[in-house]
Amino acid sequence: MIHDTKGTVSNPEWLKWAIAITASLGAILEVIDTSIVNVALTDMQSSLGATITEIGWVVTGYAIANVIVIPLTAWLGDYFGRKAYFIFSLIGFTVASMLCGFAGNLQILVLARILQGLCGGGLLAKAQAILFETFPPEQQGLAQAVFGVGVISGPAIGPTLGGFLTDSLGWRWIFFINLPFGILAVVMALLFLPKDHPKEKPINRSVDWLGIILLAVAVGGIQTFLEEGEKEDWFASGFIVTLAIVSVIGFALFIWRELTAKNPAVDLRVLRHRSLAAGSIYSAVLGMGLYGALFAVPIFAQSILHYTATQTGMLLFPGALASAVTMIMLGKLTSKIDPRIIIAAGGIITSLVMFNLEHINPDSNSETLFYPLLWRGVGTVMMFLPLSLATLGPLPKQDIPAGSGFYNLTRQLGGSIGIAVLTTVLAQREAFHRAILVEKISSYDPATNQRLSELAAGLQSRGIDAVQAQSQALAIIDQTINAQAAILSFEDIFWLVGIAFLVSLPLLLLLGKKKPGVIASAH
Repeated sequence: MIHDTKGTVSNPEWLKWAIAITASLGAILEVIDTSIVNVALTDMQSSLGATITEIGWVVTGYAIANVIVIPLTAWLGDYFGRKAYFIFSLIGFTVASMLCGFAGNLQILVLARILQGLCGGGLLAKAQAILFETFPPEQQGLAQAVFGVGVISGPAIGPTLGGFLTDSLGWRWIFFINLPFGILAVVMALLFLPKDHPKEKPINRSVDWLGIILLAVAVGGIQTFLEEGEKEDWFASGFIVTLAIVSVIGFALFIWRELTAKNPAVDLRVLRHRSLAAGSIYSAVLGMGLYGALFAVPIFAQSILHYTATQTGMLLFPGALASAVTMIMLGKLTSKIDPRIIIAAGGIITSLVMFNLEHINPDSNSETLFYPLLWRGVGTVMMFLPLSLATLGPLPKQDIPAGSGFYNLTRQLGGSIGIAVLTTVLAQREAFHRAILVEKISSYDPATNQRLSELAAGLQSRGIDAVQAQSQALAIIDQTINAQAAILSFEDIFWLVGIAFLVSLPLLLLLGKKKPGVIASAH
């Protein structure tokens, strides 16, 4: 293995792809575990005797730990060595997965999930950085496509796999399934990942403990705020208000510390690069669309269409498959076409899909949702893959690790913000639409009285007495109103996501145009 004059590692062709598969496997494990538990929460709750609020920390704990460690990956890779840190993260993630599976109570499960999140956060950013170093410019698109398949399809594969394992073997197997793949990834990393270059060997410098603590307070606070806000009725809760204040103060102090420290834990100076600043903002929007919109579809399928967890997963699977195919096709085009053009096309396609989903109703089924979800997978990939190259490609090689960590952080936080915002909007708009619909239901309205009479007569024909039939008829109308209000609120959030993608398109003008033959190297 040698380093060429451009900073790219020269390896035999087969070894390059072995490295790509190794790095991508670690990233896939992390991304899938972000969403795989969602469909098993009910089973966990009954098995461990937890409340709905308590079991939610199985998701929240992982997410908080994940976003805290992602910005630190560049520093951790420098401090311990890139290969050593990546392998340590894989081992820690696999061990934590087993602890989750064997957890006998909620406390152990949450602690194990936090450990899993801390180890998993190191896999995503470092995997992308490894690919930037390993492949030459002409192969970067295809290499990032291999990486992107897991990142994009993971949120869809997670619920599908989680639902199948939970229904067939029990919720503990959503964690046990990580053992063989974790061991495989560790063995592959030991065999294929190149040793750290002499310039990349572990460094000996002071640890920015204050910066790390402030990062944990700031990012952990905002993540908890987003995860728990809707449950606590947002600013009506003193706990949420306190979190908001602590997060704002924490971020202010963290920024001050990292900009003034001699050896910062997170190098915020990389944001001087226009492409990284603009790409990170757009990455947050992409995270909102990728995780937020993907979150809305399963809720609609289960609450309105009454799909099971496995059926919901299968509904999303064709879109995940379309993402994988599009990734491979785009991998060979990104070096020939301006990435900004592809990103803009993907944003427009995704917006059109969101506007199409506005027309969903109780009669919608897997056939009517097939093509919108298929095109959603295509459009999202058209944004994700070129955005990585346009954001990180123009950076100097020494800034890639910090840039990759920050870029991946914005996507994760964007997803959390998207889910929090859309959950709130969903609840508020449902209440709004219900109020409007109820106004139209009146005892003085002939249509309402006629409908009540028809329902009551139908119930009486089944042997129900007149008083009870009238009461049940009113209940049926109330359920109809609730269902219609829910459908209208889903239409609102799909419209909101579509508008968000269109409004953010001007940010693409700030992205750097990747120069042919120039690629950055990562640690």
